[in-house]
Amino acid sequence: MTDVLAVIGVGGMGQSIARRLGSGKTVLLADYNEETLNSVASSLSADGYRVESRHVDVSSAESVGGLAEYAASLGNVAQVAHTAGLSPAQASADAILAVDLVGVALVLQAFGDVVATGGAGVVIASMAGHLVQPLTTEQTHALAHNPADELLELEFLSPYRDAGPGIAYAIAKQANLVRVHAASAQWGKRGARINSISPGIISTPMGQQELNSPVGDGMRAMIAMSATGRIGTPDDIAAAAAFLLGPDATFITGTDLLVDGGVVAAAKAQTR
Repeated sequence: MTDVLAVIGVGGMGQSIARRLGSGKTVLLADYNEETLNSVASSLSADGYRVESRHVDVSSAESVGGLAEYAASLGNVAQVAHTAGLSPAQASADAILAVDLVGVALVLQAFGDVVATGGAGVVIASMAGHLVQPLTTEQTHALAHNPADELLELEFLSPYRDAGPGIAYAIAKQANLVRVHAASAQWGKRGARINSISPGIISTPMGQQELNSPVGDGMRAMIAMSATGRIGTPDDIAAAAAFLLGPDATFITGTDLLVDGGVVAAAKAQTR
């Protein structure tokens, strides 16, 4: 039975992960944008990868559940990379919470039910989740454990929603971290692992859109003050994903890997 690499979200990071890890596996690509999905699937197929593709709406439990079932029908779901998301320059606060918050919870649940023994997953979060003020213990518990379809009803999210897309994005990404912490127990019962990656500013189409937005100058200042002094590449994230999804990380689960070139470290050092 062939191993399956499921890549949810086929933007710059998703494509890089698929190319780095997909050789010899069935690569299941999933995305909301069917034009992009078909283009990436065709490109990978032309380069010799065994590719399947499926449209998905990660904010829909039915759609995500169907994707997980389809992945399991293709073989052993050995690796899962969830990269799908919306950025502040792309969408409203409500849309960001539906996709970046609820979508992650749905994917963790659905793929936690089908991942193979010895398998692993990664969720792409963001350094933004490390820069927002920490939530209370009660709020963290709710984001970690409440059913996915109840998350948007949490009253304490209202101020973050009202504050606009940037704040909604940051709180959704902080929620991703705690949701992964909690999901590690579910995945562990199947003998599988789940972690998150928090990228910094990465040169993907989404990243370039943010750089060209009103917050672009602030982002460039972050890059300038970081230890590496450069923007990240999709391959930087694919390398981190390859480690967490691979045999060298079998004792790592339920944690987050910050891959930001040192931006968060620099920002926090300035406040101490």
